[in-house]
Amino acid sequence: MKKLVLLALAAAAGWFVWSKIEQERSDRELWAEVTDSFGETPESYRP
Repeated sequence: MKKLVLLALAAAAGWFVWSKIEQERSDRELWAEVTDSFGETPESYRP
């Protein structure tokens, strides 16, 4: 029974770490997208 609880805790910790890494990656991509267009004028922006 202890092994099952430890396995569940390890799985939960792994999921938590993975979700934090994914959130960090998402934030980094968004920041890169925003800052890549820095200095451009609205007239020069083409979607």
